Amino acid sequence: MTIAELTKKHDPDNLFTVLTDTWKQAEYAWGLQPDVTSLANRKFTNIIVSGLGGSAISGNLVLNFLKDELRLPMMVNRNYQLPKYAGADTLLIASSYSGNTEETISALKQGLAAGCGIVCLSTGGTVKEIAAQNGLPFVQLQPGFQPRYALGNSFFALVKVFQSLGLVESQESVAVEMIALWKAMGEELAAENNRAVQFAEKLLGTYPVILSVADVNETLGMRLKAQLNENSKLHAFTTLLPEHNHNEVVAWESYRGEQGNLSTIIIQDPEYHPQVQRRISIITELISKTGCPIFTLSSSYTTHKMRLAELVFLIDWISYYAGILRGQDPAEIDNIHYLKKKLSE
Repeated sequence: MTIAELTKKHDPDNLFTVLTDTWKQAEYAWGLQPDVTSLANRKFTNIIVSGLGGSAISGNLVLNFLKDELRLPMMVNRNYQLPKYAGADTLLIASSYSGNTEETISALKQGLAAGCGIVCLSTGGTVKEIAAQNGLPFVQLQPGFQPRYALGNSFFALVKVFQSLGLVESQESVAVEMIALWKAMGEELAAENNRAVQFAEKLLGTYPVILSVADVNETLGMRLKAQLNENSKLHAFTTLLPEHNHNEVVAWESYRGEQGNLSTIIIQDPEYHPQVQRRISIITELISKTGCPIFTLSSSYTTHKMRLAELVFLIDWISYYAGILRGQDPAEIDNIHYLKKKLSE
């Protein structure tokens, strides 16, 4: 069967079109004008983005995207509790696409009690209600998407909030360039036998181990793992360089294919420290000796931001096609629904 036929068979919710049109989400979110005037005179010393899953990954992407520009330390919180240091000098971004993520709601309430400066990003739900009740700045995201398919919404809205608060210089030119790139890629990757399909085909029958680099592009590794988990219904694992070379590299000494049928995906980037580049060359040699297939993801763009933009969108398409090729519905998340149901009982 052709990819078009497989897509029609296994994608009843038409996430194919959602992916193709991701640039429209980004365009919408970048056009937002967040009203953050109530926070204009606050002096913050740290930033916490609190969210889970698809609502949290935008915070990680911002950390990599603005690594050389962000003027305050920032962390992404994926839990019910905020760290003890959260207080009046903390800018808390409560990010929940649905507005009903229980961990984020808990953290949001703690932020209110601690006197944090708060901005809420959501489509509605309890988060919107709390924002309205407490006069908090609220950024209205576009409804109608699964959270992991709403990165165009959450990422661009978050960057716009940071820009509006003067935490970074204007990102206008790169935002426009990214939106144009995602539009062009949507057309390219919707075609038969495109590069995302070809990459996905390589992963079939394997469990990918993804290597990225701390403080440069670890978000890409996190995103690829999570998207393969949800879209492809496939176990995948992510590890960071150079930390990998201080522990996990030893595990390859006894690896045999019949033990786990792994594949390795190395996310490359020209900005890596020279010693990291050397490390990649050496571990490629070591892993190759085990017979484990090694694949590389890289971008030819000259700027760090645009390389992130290309690869994070390419990753979404790879995971989508990996699911389609495995006969899986990329929208289905039955186990998550089951978990939420049991937790609410």
